[in-house]
Amino acid sequence: MGQYNILVVDDDPDILTIIKDNLELDGYEVFTAALGKDALSIFKKESINLIILDLMLPDMDGIQICRATRANSHVPIIMLTAKDSVSDKVLGLESGADDYIVKPFDYLELAARVKAQLRRSKSYFFADDIFEVGNLQLKPASRELVIDGAQIVLTKKEFDILSLLFRYVGKVLDRDTIKMEIWPDQKLYKWSRTLDVHIQRLRAKLEKNPEQPQYILTIPGVGYMLSNSNVS
Repeated sequence: MGQYNILVVDDDPDILTIIKDNLELDGYEVFTAALGKDALSIFKKESINLIILDLMLPDMDGIQICRATRANSHVPIIMLTAKDSVSDKVLGLESGADDYIVKPFDYLELAARVKAQLRRSKSYFFADDIFEVGNLQLKPASRELVIDGAQIVLTKKEFDILSLLFRYVGKVLDRDTIKMEIWPDQKLYKWSRTLDVHIQRLRAKLEKNPEQPQYILTIPGVGYMLSNSNVS
C-alpha cells in the first residue's frame, strides 16, 4: 500500500486508467470513480489524502463535489478541467480546490502538483502541538484556532494563511511568497486582491481592533508578518 491514498474522479475511462496506473507506479494507493456520487461514497469510507477531480461529470459537477467535501474536510483537491477561462479557474478555486490543471496535460506536471499539495498539506500538521502567540492558540493537527478559550471558525484558506504566518512568526513574508504557498497558480492571482481580502477577514476574526492590528501587521511595500511583540 502506498504512503498516501489518492482519489481520482473522472468519467473518461482512458484518463482514469492513465492517472491511476502512473500514480500507482509512483507508490500511491489509488481509488477511482467515474460518478460524483461514487466519489463521495469512497471519500466517506476511505482515508483519502488527496483528490484529483474532473470539473465535468455526468451526475454532478466538480464544484458540487468540491463544496460537499469542504463541508467537513480540508483534504487537498486538484481540479481537472477542459475549460481554460479565468472565470472557471476562479470558480473552482473559490469553491475549495487547491490547484487546477487544464486538459490535455502531461502526467509529469500532474505528478509534481500532487507532490506539492501533499507536501504543503503535511507541513501544516505538527502532531498534537499547540502554538501560541499572545492569546491565540493554533492547533494545526485539528486545524483549530482558539482565542481566550473560544474556538474561531476559519475557512480553509484563512487557516492556511495563518498557519504559514505562525510558522514564520516575527518574520516578514513578502506577498509573492504567501501567494506561492497558498495559491500555486501565480498567473491567476498575480494582480488579484485576494490575499488582501483574506487578511482583512482574518483580522476581523483575530484582532480587537482590525483597523489597528496587533497580530497580523502590514509591512508597506513588502508583505505581512505575525507579530508577538506588540501583543498586550
